[in-house]
Amino acid sequence: MLRRFPEILKAKRAMLRQENETILLVEDGEAEVLLVQQAVASCPGGLHLTVVRDTAEALDWLNDTARRGYAMPRLILLDLKLPKLAGLAVLRTLRMDVRLQDVPIVVFSELHEPSDVVLSYQIGANSFVKKPTNLGEFTQLLRELSELGWLSGNGLKKSYPQSIPL
Repeated sequence: MLRRFPEILKAKRAMLRQENETILLVEDGEAEVLLVQQAVASCPGGLHLTVVRDTAEALDWLNDTARRGYAMPRLILLDLKLPKLAGLAVLRTLRMDVRLQDVPIVVFSELHEPSDVVLSYQIGANSFVKKPTNLGEFTQLLRELSELGWLSGNGLKKSYPQSIPL
């Protein structure tokens, strides 16, 4: 019976991917991943968090999602400072993909220059936030994203007059 658990979990993840219930987190820091996992678990609506550790893995995951005919994620949380390919480069790649035009992308970073913020918005980020450092801050970020409607599954089909402050 215990051997079937991974199979059941894999099937449930596939179902959530098909139904646009996924938040894609592109983050290489283990502590941050754990905080986001806890924050997402406390969100209503049964959202699923998919974690990829670098930009190449993110692009592979998105291509696999499209190849399988699954829905794109509801939201992408993108760490600006990542291994392999800079966050701004992957942001540009994501925004050039028409399948992701309605998917909100939130860029975050612990350390950043003002030019990082400006470039992120110019390339197509929907929000740029200082990386939350504790569970309360990550939960607050998700609450604010929910208030914007970005966790509802409607993506950017509706415009919102506000952004999340830095």
